[in-house]
Amino acid sequence: MNVVFDHPDHYVTRVLAKELLGPGIAVAACDPREDRGGLWPQEQEAVRDAVMARQLEFKAGRFAARLAMEDLGIARAPIPAGPDRGPVWPKGLTGSISHCETTCVAAVARNRDVLSLGLDVEPAVGLEHDLIDIVCTDAERAWLSRQKPELRAVLAKLIFSAKEASYKAQFPVTRQIFDFHGLSLEIDFQASRFTALFCQNVPPFAEGQRLSGGFAIAKGLIVTALVLRPGDAGLRPLPEPS
Repeated sequence: MNVVFDHPDHYVTRVLAKELLGPGIAVAACDPREDRGGLWPQEQEAVRDAVMARQLEFKAGRFAARLAMEDLGIARAPIPAGPDRGPVWPKGLTGSISHCETTCVAAVARNRDVLSLGLDVEPAVGLEHDLIDIVCTDAERAWLSRQKPELRAVLAKLIFSAKEASYKAQFPVTRQIFDFHGLSLEIDFQASRFTALFCQNVPPFAEGQRLSGGFAIAKGLIVTALVLRPGDAGLRPLPEPS
């Protein structure tokens, strides 16, 4: 998928994310540069001392998430940040929030339909050179070396984004934190799909287990998404930490 839309970035992001995520998932997006008003008391602590740009991003994420909840027919509710700074979703829901300078997008689903999901949006510009070794495995760097030189940095950013989406999707299942080299990516341009392979055991995922996601590049944006559904490899979410 490589389409140019004559619409604001948040509109484009919503369209791309909705197509990538599939049925049973509500998606909403907004411009994070606009002040979306106050937060619920349970949410305020996460950005109490943050700079204004971070506060606006956080507000935009919660605003978009609540719009998505309404699309599912669910009343608005607080979405506080957990110890890992990720959103803590209301009981019975799962979701993902992502933002960059010009767009903020949130996806929400019921646990009966979706076990967990990961969504990421990035500007389609090259990954900083000093981050490539941090983000990319030896196999990924070898793959990048075979691509056209003028595309390598942007493709490294695609790998970064796909790993972000994959990590967000696996975390509700494993509750484990690991670095970028914990996953290795394979990109299928023809199908606009990627495969994330576990490079280590992250129970219940075994080393070598694969997760499949999708990506889209349009209007200077990269959007990546990965969905785990109930019954996939017998997976189930771990309980929220107390």
